[in-house]
Amino acid sequence: MAASGISDGTATQNTEPEMEKKWWNKILDIKEAKHQLMFALPIILTTILYYSITLVSVMLVGHLGELQLAGATLANSWFGVTAVGVMVGLSGALDTLCGQAFGAKEYHMLGIYLQSSCIISFIFSIIISIIWFYTEPILVLLHQSQDIARTAALYMKFLIPGLFAYSILRNMLRFLLTQSVVMPLVVFSAIPAIVHVGIAYGFVHWSGLNFKGGPVATSISLWISMILVGFYILYAKKFKNTWRGFSMQSFQYLFTNLKLALPSAAMLCLESLAFEVLVFLAGLMPDSQITTSLIAICANTELTAYLIIYGLSAAASTRVSNELGAGQPERAKHAMRVSLKLSILLGFCFALMIVFGHGIWIRLFSSSPTIKHEFASIAPFLAISILLDSVQGVLSGVVRACGWQQVAVYVNLATFYFIGLPISCILGFKTNLQYKGLWIGLICGLACQTGTLLLLTRYAKWTKLNLSGDKDKDQPVVVLTTECMPIRTE
Repeated sequence: MAASGISDGTATQNTEPEMEKKWWNKILDIKEAKHQLMFALPIILTTILYYSITLVSVMLVGHLGELQLAGATLANSWFGVTAVGVMVGLSGALDTLCGQAFGAKEYHMLGIYLQSSCIISFIFSIIISIIWFYTEPILVLLHQSQDIARTAALYMKFLIPGLFAYSILRNMLRFLLTQSVVMPLVVFSAIPAIVHVGIAYGFVHWSGLNFKGGPVATSISLWISMILVGFYILYAKKFKNTWRGFSMQSFQYLFTNLKLALPSAAMLCLESLAFEVLVFLAGLMPDSQITTSLIAICANTELTAYLIIYGLSAAASTRVSNELGAGQPERAKHAMRVSLKLSILLGFCFALMIVFGHGIWIRLFSSSPTIKHEFASIAPFLAISILLDSVQGVLSGVVRACGWQQVAVYVNLATFYFIGLPISCILGFKTNLQYKGLWIGLICGLACQTGTLLLLTRYAKWTKLNLSGDKDKDQPVVVLTTECMPIRTE
């Protein structure tokens, strides 16, 4: 009897941990979740720190007055569409080119691809800067307030130097990520972000530049960021094989780069532009300074939340592409499901912070009692959109990994511009909801986009994709997968 009792107790001790592990795995694969979070967290920190450079300037000049707040937030939104969306999209080609070359041990090609992408980004920076010189007539043509348009245009002109630094910076960051260098990025983003607080405060309040001090400080801090990362790539020994100096060979890969960069940029810009259209629509409403500020603050808050999810999106894209490249589509789908669960958890936490902490958050942007009161009423709608955006952010990363960017372009076009924005116009201008109606329409578009992407990932065929149209055997084969590499932390 005693032996029997001991045997039963041993069996219970052995099976309980197994049952517990099995129970937890039904909810979330802890091992896979840890793997993704270890990759995502440094990216999240880096992205937030870089974004804080532009956000801090907007916050500081916003306290100069309601007109300055409206102009700065509108300018920052314009920067998000024309600079962030375009440059992040264009640099996305390096995920494929540098990642595939690094996995194939063609290390010298990484530096060539980086230079090719920088050339493309530099050309687009010139085009965008010309557009920025005509910001005021463009905004007036879009029926924005003359005063707000003039203020926003002034902000953009002093932000032009920072545009060129930002375009090169985005490519260098991709260059590092494809080599699984993540932890150093936190250091190189924290230094300029911390320094920027002092620079921006000094330029806005002590230099006499006042409003113009915000964009001037942003440009200076972006150049500091670009120089820091650039020197790291040039002089760190770990890149002696992947960066071998400047080469004219990079011009041979401009077209190959563009074939990957343009669809990715279009995918991002269509989505981000939809948010900015709401800002423009808010400028057509009565009391445009208040409505423009509110919608712009909501859009910037949504972007801040998305920056947190972006790390998971990048991790999901990497994991899915790695598994597809290894011929393991089921493991790729499993990685996506883990990413989705983590994104929902993070999005839900951020939504709760907005619902219960909106009073603290809005004080970072404005001290106006009117704006504080109105923001409290739109906070629940903002929380819903953040949760939806969290899910679609990971799904977009999966789409990039699977090579479905062209399909995603049509999805974004249909859900935002044929569903979301028309509903926004109807609810915003034909009902008493006004700016709330604008945001409800956006929620409808996000819901349709998220649902469509879920169906796409559910029913589409998950296979490795060859994006190379070159039949020359000497040309590298460009595929949307990379070898799984360990994360460097040194």
